[in-house]
Parts: sequence; C-alpha cells; structure tokens
Amino acid sequence: MKKLYKLKLIALAISTTFITACGDAETNIVEQDPIVVEDEHDHEGDNHDHDDGYTIDSLGRLAVLAGNSNEASFYDLDDNALLETFTLTNDSNTLSSSPDFRYAVIVSRAQDYLGFIDGGLWREDHGEHLHDYEQRPAASSYELTSGSRPTHLITHDGQLAVFYDGDADSGTVASVEVLTDNNITSATATLPGISFDINMHGVAEPRGEHLLSTIRRDDSESTSVAKVLPDQVGVYHFHDGEYELEQTLDLTCPDLHGAAQNHDYVVFGCSDGVLLAHQHDDEYEAEKIANIAAVGDLRIGSIYGHEDSETFIGVASGHGGGEAVIVTINPATAQMEELEWQLADGASAVSYSFSAHGEHFLILDSLGFLNVFSAHDHDGEMHWELEGQVDITEQDVSTMPEGMSFSMTVAQNGQFAYVADPIAQHVVQVHLEDLEIESELELTFPPTSITWLGIAQEIEDEDHDH
Repeated sequence: MKKLYKLKLIALAISTTFITACGDAETNIVEQDPIVVEDEHDHEGDNHDHDDGYTIDSLGRLAVLAGNSNEASFYDLDDNALLETFTLTNDSNTLSSSPDFRYAVIVSRAQDYLGFIDGGLWREDHGEHLHDYEQRPAASSYELTSGSRPTHLITHDGQLAVFYDGDADSGTVASVEVLTDNNITSATATLPGISFDINMHGVAEPRGEHLLSTIRRDDSESTSVAKVLPDQVGVYHFHDGEYELEQTLDLTCPDLHGAAQNHDYVVFGCSDGVLLAHQHDDEYEAEKIANIAAVGDLRIGSIYGHEDSETFIGVASGHGGGEAVIVTINPATAQMEELEWQLADGASAVSYSFSAHGEHFLILDSLGFLNVFSAHDHDGEMHWELEGQVDITEQDVSTMPEGMSFSMTVAQNGQFAYVADPIAQHVVQVHLEDLEIESELELTFPPTSITWLGIAQEIEDEDHDH
C-alpha cells in the first residue's frame, strides 16, 4: 500500500509557528521519524553492484508530479518500483532537483514556498574514498518561506540560486537566496543572499564565490520596455558571510530575461541580443551580441548552457509563447546563428535540455518527438546537427489532457533521458546514443512534471552496464 505523507512542518517536541509571506493556503511539512542510514554494503537483498564496498551502481530515482492531484511519487529506476507517494499541501507546484540531485525541490510560487523531499540517494567524499548512501525517500522538515514569489531557480556546480520576484501589489521586494544540498540536510536557518529595494522579474547565476544577479534601475533610467524586467547585471562577491556588490557590468540588457553559463561565460537574454559576461579572475568583461535577422521582433528569453559546451542555445519567442526561433550562441567568436532545423508543422517545443555531459541537446515537441542534436566541428567551429528523432508516444496527441504536455528530465549518470506521457500515463526511458526507447514506467495518473534524482557521475566514472 502506498504511504502518504502530509507535507506539514512540525518540529519534533517543539511547537513552532511558521508564517508564509502571501497566499490563502498555509504551507507546512510533517517530519517523519528519522530513517537510520545503513552502509549500503550491509543491505540484504541489494541487487546493486558495489565495486569497492562504498559506491552504488544505480540508475537513480524519478520524482513525478501528478496532474490530477497534489501528489508527488518517487520511483526506483532500477526496477521501476514505486517507493513512496507524498501528498502536497498546495495544489499548484513546480518540480526540480537540488544542485547535487539528492532532493526534489517543490515550489509553490503563489504561496511563497519551497519544500524539499529527500530522494534517498547521495554521495559523500570521505577523503580516502567516495561513500554512497541509499534509503527510502523521505519528506524534509526544511522549507523556505521568507522570500516573495520564488520564480527562477538556477543550479550550477553544487549551488542553487533562488530568485524571488517580490510583488508590487503587496510592496514586497525582490531577493535572492543561495543554498547547497548540505544546507538542506543541515536545515541552515539563514542563507546567504541579496535583498533589493524593489520588485523585479529577475534571475541570478551562482558561480563559486560570485553571484551574477540582475539589477532593476529606476523606471526613468531603465532601457526596458516592461519596467518590471531589469536591464543591468551586477557581480556580487561572497566574503565574511554575505554577498557584496563589487561590479556592475557597463553594458545594458533591455528587458533582460533568461540566463545560462558554461566554464568561461555567463549569458543573459536581452530584447536587442544577448549580454556576455566573461570572467577574468575576479573581474568580468561585458560584451553584446546583437540579434540576427532571423530573430526579428522576438526576444531571446530562454538560454540553455552546459559547463562543457562551448556554445549556448537561445530561444526567441513572443511573450506568452507562439512562434519561436532557436539560435546557437558562440561567446568566443561573438556569433549568433539560427539552428538549421525547424519543428514539424503543427508542433511546438515543450521542453529543452542538455544531456548530462553536454554532448547532446534535446528538444521535446508537442507531437511527441524527442529531437536529439549533437555538436560537430566544421572548419574549427561548432555546429549543432540533428542526430535523430525518437517517437515517444503511440497516442493521439489531440487527446492530451487540458493544460498538460509531455515533459522531460535527463539522467546525470548515463546517456538516458526520461519522457513523461500524460495521455498514456507512463514514462519512457530513451537511450540518447542508440535513439531507442529501452524501458517503460507505468503510472496510475497523468504526469505533469518529472525530475531525475540520484548520484551524478563524471564521464570517466561512467561504467554502467544497464
């Protein structure tokens, strides 16, 4: 029988009152009795291959939000078994992963709430060896409720930056909090971050000791048409326990929306092109790439990057969706070009993602095709080309439940993507090299969102034989 845990925070043996910043629904979590974590090599009946007695060979776990209820279910991807189901207090939630993929992050923007569910797989560095742990998923008592309207969550290199938009109607200001998986595990009471003096629909990119965050100027100075959108980027440096503004990039970025980074650059989307921030030690140099003719009157409002990819993928579209133009952005050569590929007639993109190690870029469309691209070197320049398509559904896409769509997540320990089909009520596992569906996870509900959790692997560590 499924175990249902109500996500309400009740500190054990202590009565504590928590106040949410906004919204009619109160968001709390019930903390379960702590699970004693055993060394995984002492588990009886464990089918994983423990090469050195400390590491676990597992495909990971999948967190799935239901589209017809406020439940989140967790599955073991090694045997597709249902592990736990949690009932969420709020009806409207988004789902993502923590920076090290241990926790599912549950966000309810309207209720100013972030909660966390432990997926049950994680790794610790014990110096002389890496030590993996495995337990059943469990609701965390940790939650974030002090910010207003958590909107953009950006993870990079073990850090998660939560950008809170604030709200003009209630007079709440924008802010940023930065956290790690260790902060969630230890329930860190006060997180480092930034508090602004006005609301804004912004974004922040965590980068080691630096945090690159949007800045909204006075409306009389702003170059943005929509004044709630910022037009500047500040470089904040973390020392003595807090972030301090050390540099404001000297180029403006009107109607700034969307950001991503790789090893050398942080890129922001603007109405007139993209803003590049190139790191030189503790200083950042700003440069702009103007929109190409193919972008037209659209705005690049979504950008995708990967630590190991030289190029970024930008999506230009109008507010609210509709027509979209996909471009590649090469910061090193300051060039932008349209992707030499078009969606099929009647199709629209519903999800984008890089693969775990950046060698593939994935576009999932509304007709149920997973389009897999690979980067190729032509005359010293990188170009993305379509490797193939995987048809992930046999259903009539016109029967898609209202307000739902296909969704996707990418494994961080191998060449797999997982695609959820609300019509068939299942999730398929796609091998990105073979371009084939290798397994199917049956559900009893239409999935609205999925995310992979588990122990990420570096390329050189990847020796799975699944």
